[in-house]
Amino acid sequence: MMEKGWDYETDFLFSEEMPGYVALERGDVHVVLEVWTEGQLEWWQGATKAGKVIDLGTVFPNARSGWYVPYYVAEGDPEKGIPSVRSIEDIREHWMIFKNPENPEMGRFTNAPTGWAAHTINKDKIKGYGLEDKLEPFDTGSATALRTAIVTAYQRHEPIVAYYWEPTPLLGELDMVMIEEPPYDPEIWETTHACASPAFTVAKAVNPAWIQANEEVRGLIERYHMTLEKTNEALAWMKNNGDDVDKTAIWFLKENTDLWHQWVEGEEKIKRIEKALKTVS
Repeated sequence: MMEKGWDYETDFLFSEEMPGYVALERGDVHVVLEVWTEGQLEWWQGATKAGKVIDLGTVFPNARSGWYVPYYVAEGDPEKGIPSVRSIEDIREHWMIFKNPENPEMGRFTNAPTGWAAHTINKDKIKGYGLEDKLEPFDTGSATALRTAIVTAYQRHEPIVAYYWEPTPLLGELDMVMIEEPPYDPEIWETTHACASPAFTVAKAVNPAWIQANEEVRGLIERYHMTLEKTNEALAWMKNNGDDVDKTAIWFLKENTDLWHQWVEGEEKIKRIEKALKTVS
């Protein structure tokens, strides 16, 4: 959009989180469109307060993680003996549908891998909700194995309750429903974790010197926003189409005209972008 609407030359870089943020401060990187602020809260607060980076608003304010079940578990499927499970209370009543092949006396919770903060948090949740005699956490070992466990159960129409997060390709591909938990409470979170996980704010940040010299694109970056649903959808499309970032961006813009029109001020720029989209596939 910046290339076709504003005649900018652009270059895309992929980096680890903190090296990318340091590069943004130095001016080696000019724009970061996904800053997971709570994940690096000390840096984010310090850098924005000191004016080393400028916050241009949120991409989406509600990136979330939690326990998920497939739609057929949330809705229930009486023909297959699956009751409706939508909440922690439902899990307490129907834990036995989440079969644990290694321990038939317990249900299985498919957990995040060891080493992730979520791994320990979920074990705390099981204890905090009084489910330790009903659900046994299963260590999947890796993000790939976690995804595979969910996809395999889904394809077999088997009950599964698992940790996951969004936006992700998986939740754009599969119809998964987040389990209802008590609302997030900071005090409970700091003790037992027996409540919903806090949502993450995902922000847009720019280098101060660069944006000062390029004020004409400030509005585009400020107005750019997404939803979890749209992001999940785009990530799923990308995964199913060779992980091609450029193709995915073009597909997304063609499929979501009403959305990106909100980001662009000026009919002339909109027409230039639309004209360019007609020439690519």
